[in-house]
Amino acid sequence: MRLDSPALLRAPRGAAGADLLKAASSPRFSVYLTRERELVLKAQRLRHAVFCGEMGAHLASQDGVDRDIYDDYCDHLVVCDNALGDVVGTYRILPYRAATRLGFYSDSEFFTNRLDSLKPDLCEFGRSCVHPAYRTGPVIMQLWAGLAQYMVQEGYEHVIGCASVSMNDGGAQAASLYRALLKNGLAEHQYRVFPRQPVRFERLSAQCDIAPPPLIRGYLRLGAKVCGEPAFDADFNSADFFMLLSLASMNPRYARHFGVRSAS
Repeated sequence: MRLDSPALLRAPRGAAGADLLKAASSPRFSVYLTRERELVLKAQRLRHAVFCGEMGAHLASQDGVDRDIYDDYCDHLVVCDNALGDVVGTYRILPYRAATRLGFYSDSEFFTNRLDSLKPDLCEFGRSCVHPAYRTGPVIMQLWAGLAQYMVQEGYEHVIGCASVSMNDGGAQAASLYRALLKNGLAEHQYRVFPRQPVRFERLSAQCDIAPPPLIRGYLRLGAKVCGEPAFDADFNSADFFMLLSLASMNPRYARHFGVRSAS
């Protein structure tokens, strides 16, 4: 896979210590790949506000900051509102070279040994979050453009990540989504993973015609597959679906939008 134009047009590192992704940025929003402390801290505060303040997650957080042991090993993708200087969207990226030291975050929720052959060519996306005032705009597309560029630039063919569905409704949405995915949306058997703490669907009633949440719906449109049953995340009170996306199977519409095409 390659990009038609250079994937990451890196600005010289200045005091900010961040790389500007020009191809993913716009006049209103700048997209950065960074490990710089202040930008990462802003992203962690946004994560805390969304996950704890909005979604009710119970995390070991202090002073309004969501952080864990993985953050120091990750590259952080952030979208900044140029007018305000605020971080309004973020992902964190755990590359394989870092995961060899502490494992992928998803390994704490799933048995992933069937993916061992893919792991040297994959990275993990996580802690996805967008400020509520920006969820109807271009921020999520700019995040995905940055993620696609990162994968191509760094030579990763596959990406994994956990997409969460709240269990605050008693699990009806998670049960309905999983049963719909059984018909169309599961990865091939050789790429199945298995939850360490399964969601007990036999105890849940599945309602019909419940639309997937926006993040999972977006992943499915990109061409991602769900690799099996979700795991229960007690901290977030959520069902976490393990997603796998390969650049080679990305929806052609989005591949063109992000400037990704096969080498052939």
